[in-house]
Amino acid sequence: MATLFPLLAVLIWSANTVASKAAAAVFDPAAISLYRWLLACIVMTPLFARPLWRARAQLRRHLPQLAVLALLGMVATQSLAYYAAHLTTATNMGVFTAVIPLLGLLLGAAFFRQPISAAAAAGVLLSLAGVCYLMGAGNPLFLLQHGVNPGDAMIVLGSAAYALYGLLYRRWAPPLGQWLNLYAQVLLAVLMLLPLAATADSLAIPLAGVPVLLVAGIGSSVIAAYLWMLSIQRIGSERTAIFMNLLPLFTALMASAMLGETIHPYHWVGGGLILAGVSLSQRKPAPAPAAQTA
Repeated sequence: MATLFPLLAVLIWSANTVASKAAAAVFDPAAISLYRWLLACIVMTPLFARPLWRARAQLRRHLPQLAVLALLGMVATQSLAYYAAHLTTATNMGVFTAVIPLLGLLLGAAFFRQPISAAAAAGVLLSLAGVCYLMGAGNPLFLLQHGVNPGDAMIVLGSAAYALYGLLYRRWAPPLGQWLNLYAQVLLAVLMLLPLAATADSLAIPLAGVPVLLVAGIGSSVIAAYLWMLSIQRIGSERTAIFMNLLPLFTALMASAMLGETIHPYHWVGGGLILAGVSLSQRKPAPAPAAQTA
């Protein structure tokens, strides 16, 4: 029963990836970037405003860290996704999101000198091959001839921002608790996104955009986050993280059914290489045999 929590969370996040693509037809990307977190803020404020006010002394001490986390995890990652949705497919968006664990390994090694095992290094190379194969639509020479699709590049950059977010969140571990940490970051993200929203050609919320906004602002930001936290409590973080590997598959199937996107053979090959690399990089080395005493 507990495994339903991460499964439902990944389904919601997959639906949000498809919704991000659908938003390109009805929202200015700067507008939906703001509205998504503004709606989450409206939903969360009655529940968490008073507890956060009571914890304001801790909040002040950790405000710079929370601001960096909000900038990376909510402003950069999500805004890049909404801009990318104008230039690439939802299927590509879902597949490229799968490289977040590998980017976390590389960034951890680059900035925090975290060691990378031989299996993890092999996984990074395998996934990198999958990324290049997918970006080249099955023809790696395409990248040399035509360059990288800007939308694909935005998704990879956003994935890197989220990978760095995860590294910093674990290192800093703000002591407010998961929900208050999330709420504080949402508040900061709304403030940071106001200047971006001012650049939008239109801030209108069309009727066709309401379901998209509900999925992003409530489904993805609140409900899925709650289910993910429940899963970590019930079955642990490692078992929970495995379910994230289903996101590219769910996204591709939803994009095909809802948006009419075609799943090409290079999606299966590139996505398979990426997921195989992720699986290889997450493999733990076998424990050394215990020394025997005479």
